[in-house]
Amino acid sequence: MNDNQNRNNNKNKKNLNGLLILLAWAVVLTVVFNYLSAYSREATAAAETHEIKFSEFVDLVEQDKVKEVVFTDGMLEITTVEGYVYVDADGKEYGDNYTLFTMQMGSYSEGLLDLLDEHDVEYTNPYVPQMSPILEFMLTYILPTILMVGLFVLFMNLMARRGGGIGGIGNVGKANAKVYMEKTTGVTFADVAGQDEAKESLVEIIDFLHNPGKYTAIGAKLPRGALLVGSPGTGKTLLAKAVAGEAGVPFFSISGSGFVEMFVGVGASRVRDLFQEAAKVAPCIIFIDEIDAIGKTRDTRFGGNDEREQTLNQLLAEMDGFDPSKGIIVLAATNRPEVLDKALLRPGRFDRRITVDRPNLAGRLATLQVHTRKIRLAEDVDLNKIAQATAGCVGADLANMVNEAALRAVRHGRHAVNQEDLLVSFEVVIAGAEKKGTVITEQEKRIIAYHEVGHALAAAKQKNAQPVTKITIVPHTEGTLGYTLHLPEEEKFLMSKDDILTEIRTLLAGRCAEELVFDIQTSGAANDIERATELARNLVARFGMSDKFGMMALGTVQNQYLDGGYSMNCAQETFAAADREVASLLQRCHDEALELLRQNREMLDAVAAYLIKKETITGAQMMAILEGRDPDQEEYYGVPAQRDNTIEAPAKHISMTSEPIAMPTASADLPETSNGEGTGSDGEVSDNTDTQ
Repeated sequence: MNDNQNRNNNKNKKNLNGLLILLAWAVVLTVVFNYLSAYSREATAAAETHEIKFSEFVDLVEQDKVKEVVFTDGMLEITTVEGYVYVDADGKEYGDNYTLFTMQMGSYSEGLLDLLDEHDVEYTNPYVPQMSPILEFMLTYILPTILMVGLFVLFMNLMARRGGGIGGIGNVGKANAKVYMEKTTGVTFADVAGQDEAKESLVEIIDFLHNPGKYTAIGAKLPRGALLVGSPGTGKTLLAKAVAGEAGVPFFSISGSGFVEMFVGVGASRVRDLFQEAAKVAPCIIFIDEIDAIGKTRDTRFGGNDEREQTLNQLLAEMDGFDPSKGIIVLAATNRPEVLDKALLRPGRFDRRITVDRPNLAGRLATLQVHTRKIRLAEDVDLNKIAQATAGCVGADLANMVNEAALRAVRHGRHAVNQEDLLVSFEVVIAGAEKKGTVITEQEKRIIAYHEVGHALAAAKQKNAQPVTKITIVPHTEGTLGYTLHLPEEEKFLMSKDDILTEIRTLLAGRCAEELVFDIQTSGAANDIERATELARNLVARFGMSDKFGMMALGTVQNQYLDGGYSMNCAQETFAAADREVASLLQRCHDEALELLRQNREMLDAVAAYLIKKETITGAQMMAILEGRDPDQEEYYGVPAQRDNTIEAPAKHISMTSEPIAMPTASADLPETSNGEGTGSDGEVSDNTDTQ
């Protein structure tokens, strides 16, 4: 009770001091403003008036050069007749835009009125009402001060809402963290699926927050922090909220970029404020999302930033300074752990590194069950087959797919989501929606069909290839004029050399089909060549599978959880030799794929003819053609066969032209957006080939 009273007294004292400082600034600015206003008026009057001698004024009256005289506070303002120009002793001229004035001479000017009457000069003494001194003081000083204080308060409130300010104004140093109390997050471990290993690592932290006594009795200390590492969309933020929900403690959430401002010292101030606020409500959890924004290594390789480094130093000091027995846990998330400072990752700060990886088959099934809890599903929905079809997807992909399926069901007038909705939505997520208004000529349609069937047939005729799930020549919004979807039959985390070579031959088989049937090369193989080159370069530079370089690693992975890119760490001569080895490997795989299609030319023609007719077929239908069965009787991941239509209605509205066109040459400019394959989310496991 006394602590709360002392905190309230200190807070009131700080507020009073801030108000007094603000009032002092307003008074100073008011005085300065009034002084500048008076000075400005005097400067303006000096620029528009000129003083003359009283005797000169009398001479002007006697010469009939004066039109009007105004008596004001012992001064005479003189208006000369039109066209008269007064010239002073220095020869300077003062025309109509100047007002002449002189001071009254006391008793000498007693006969002045008679003189003015004699020369028909108008004169007057205007009445100026006297203002109360108190009212004048209030209008001059009190009212401007009040207005300035009001403007300051309004400005600070606006800046506080936006989370910024200037020099401490507007709570610029305050941590703009969102605080969630026990029931506010609404997230528990029941809402997080597919991350059993990560949840097991965090259960101990939750138990410590609930029962710290049994750990301190044996001398154990609570981990100060845990770093969640994983690819985007795997559920790192959701997992942190679930920890707070399970523990029933306050949850402070702030992004790493929220600490950094353009003003030096602001980030460090926000870190101090965040930990001070957390200490008041301990036990609690502090969650810093995208911590790499402030936690980058202080190495010169990544550049320097004084503000970011000061913020990082303050964070390191705070994590060393707080008492872990109070129950303050710091959780952080990043998908770039390789750039974090080593001091941030050492034991005593982030004691645990928890990998939040892509879910496996069981994890995808559990994730789908979580996301479909509030979705009305039809009786034909088989989530096991959907989980099998979505290999390589993260939790965010699955959530998006389920939502797209629900929207599709509504568009088709159904009250429940069926199996077809889920499968079509999966393909919408990875390849985009169909572009049914695209104009494709008959010749281009045949080229695309043979290209895609080339991929599919090469996969079907090789031992280690991933099975074909679907083939389509319908353009999609992600830039594909068609794609072949490969989905694995089982989970694989390693790729052998034969697997990689098989995948390269499958990718190059699309170009080989174009060369074999039409004797041309089109731009539709651009994406295939990129992916085949990447696989071949990995085989040579990273996996140690090249006969020429052996087990020598020529490259280092830079972003494991993002694009998986790497840089070459070798001499220029070795780099050039590696490129020649990659080119030789690609040419050998190309020749083998071309020979494979040449040996199976009849099957290639048969499947391509069926694809041109249907525009979209399944892998099971293709295998039925190869085995001499009726392709219209095959199902697609739980969707019954439809004799009169395919799984997804073909693009009947595509405009086709029957005019003859010239055969394109190797340099012909076909649409640059054409791709021969699906996107990288088609279930390939090449990203996991280096898993130990």
